[in-house]
Amino acid sequence: MTGPGVDQDPSLPAGATRPEWAPERAGTEFASFVSPGVVQLPVAAPPPAPVQAPGPEQLAEGILAGNRSMLARAITLVESNAPRHRAQADDLVRRILPHAGKSIRIGISGPPGVGKSTFIDAWGVRLVEQGRKVAVLAIDPSSSINRGSILGDKTRMENLVRYPEAFIRPSPSGGALGGVARKTRETILLVEAAGFDVVVVETVGVGQSETTVRSMTDLFLLLQLAGSGDDLQGIKKGIMEIADLIAITKADGDNRQRAGLARATLHSAVLGLQAFTPGWKPPVVTCSSVTGDGLDDIWQEIQNFRGHCETKGVFQSRRDGQIQDWVWDLAHETILGAFDRSDEVAEAWKQVRDGLNGGAMSAPEALARVVSAFRFPG
Repeated sequence: MTGPGVDQDPSLPAGATRPEWAPERAGTEFASFVSPGVVQLPVAAPPPAPVQAPGPEQLAEGILAGNRSMLARAITLVESNAPRHRAQADDLVRRILPHAGKSIRIGISGPPGVGKSTFIDAWGVRLVEQGRKVAVLAIDPSSSINRGSILGDKTRMENLVRYPEAFIRPSPSGGALGGVARKTRETILLVEAAGFDVVVVETVGVGQSETTVRSMTDLFLLLQLAGSGDDLQGIKKGIMEIADLIAITKADGDNRQRAGLARATLHSAVLGLQAFTPGWKPPVVTCSSVTGDGLDDIWQEIQNFRGHCETKGVFQSRRDGQIQDWVWDLAHETILGAFDRSDEVAEAWKQVRDGLNGGAMSAPEALARVVSAFRFPG
């Protein structure tokens, strides 16, 4: 035993004792011993205080300083659907607005399989190597069932993502029409304030409906694919009429000749369309994301287009139009949001639903009753 007045057995570790059942005067040949217990457990450190999310002022400062983490947080804030974030997002946009607007905004669309992400990856690397800072806003379609999105565009841009001068942000469309996300306009301003001078908006890519991107970009680049088995698809009106530049992708290997034929076909089609930009006929070029052929030609055509628009005064007028369209988009979003959340509308809908389903009430009559119950808050 050990304790006051009891000598420590020199054959044992410091503070250890023999068990009670050990033979008396057991020597080193008896291996069992009892280690001393912990007299007092250490007091656990208090949990760290929760980290407070940066406010609009801190986010704006971080964006202007080129902090990519703050930029990503800011985009998450403006994309939030939570009503409590709306005022903060509006304050943030107000703070960075004077520092935005210095980029060239490029919308890119095309049918599925045309290679939009692969093209942006190769072309973006070329631009970065020429000293430019490139931001890519990749819009991914959202499920109509669970509203989820894969957000895999960044994975397909494996070369561009390695450059610190590039910023790639996948965003869900969230059910928004026109091939873009609900807050793409605000995101464009954020990346511009962060110093990116080329902003690329990659649309969902469903083909003919992606016209909203035209109202928020300076130039609309339409990608087309040669030898896809549907040459008429490439010359349909609608999306062709709003294109400022058309590029035939995958013009390499055995597809090079087909790309040349497709270029001639589309060039003839463009001549018969009314120009979306006064005095400008959209050039048709071929390119390859594998060999790099034609990528520099695309940037040169964009520079030519910008010079033409600035000379004609179209560039600034379009920027003014983008702001006006933004106001109306916000108006639609605000009014429809208030309508969806209205308790009066919900009650009126319950009252007309049975009559509507039974055929006793027409859809216009039901709409009139529901709308008459709506009162805009405030």
